[in-house]
Amino acid sequence: MESSTHFFAGTPVWTLALALAAIVAYLIPALGAHRLSDARIRLAMRAAWFLHLLTLADGLLAEPARFGFAPALSMTAWLMLTVYAIEQQLYPKMRVVGVLSMLGALAVLLAQLFPGKPMAVSASAWLPLHLALGIASYGLCAAAVVHAGLMSRAERRMRSASQEENGMPLLMLERLTFRFVTASFVLLTATLLAGWFFGEVLYGRAWHWDHKTVFSLLAWFAFAGLLIARSRFGLRGRHAVHLIYAGAALLLLAYAGSRFVLEVVLLGRHL
Repeated sequence: MESSTHFFAGTPVWTLALALAAIVAYLIPALGAHRLSDARIRLAMRAAWFLHLLTLADGLLAEPARFGFAPALSMTAWLMLTVYAIEQQLYPKMRVVGVLSMLGALAVLLAQLFPGKPMAVSASAWLPLHLALGIASYGLCAAAVVHAGLMSRAERRMRSASQEENGMPLLMLERLTFRFVTASFVLLTATLLAGWFFGEVLYGRAWHWDHKTVFSLLAWFAFAGLLIARSRFGLRGRHAVHLIYAGAALLLLAYAGSRFVLEVVLLGRHL
């Protein structure tokens, strides 16, 4: 009986080399942020972002294409870093490169350890679009979580009358956070509607109630409640941040969590 620790069995050398290069590129700003100049950090992050993209393409364009919880998390991390790269040009004071680069390195490593299962050859041609909607919702939700964390930090800084200049104004962070929540909610709605109306075309079976569906709907209700409370009652501050975290946790459990159980926990019991 083969050991479940043989993670890289059958993985091409090129794929492992590409993933290792992406991880190293991410670790440079993660571990050397205080010693490197801003220009070198930006260069390392751009190289890591591009190498990360190549690892994603390598997995999706392989024969057969593979997908699972770890590739989904890797794509989510890449989208979150893309959002950060764009925002860094608009808001240079946003500095979370150390945390995000470490998350990027972990995401690439996870995708190599758990590359997922081969996608069915008979799958609908519309399935990639449906998955793209879901992953985009994940990515924007992750961006909302990062901004919510920055918002909490800015609020604590204001309460302690800190003179620290690093960071963005609280009101701007709040606006950005809710823009990401709204965008993630819209994409999540589109994903759920596509699954409801076209489930049989996409997956060969009609909509049915499973863990993924239940957690996705719970996340949808959490974000819907947050946006309604924000619009009608002006909800903000810690209560809003906690609702964002709760919705993000439910969304994480919806696909990545259920696939983790299927691909790792249950599989490990049969090995």
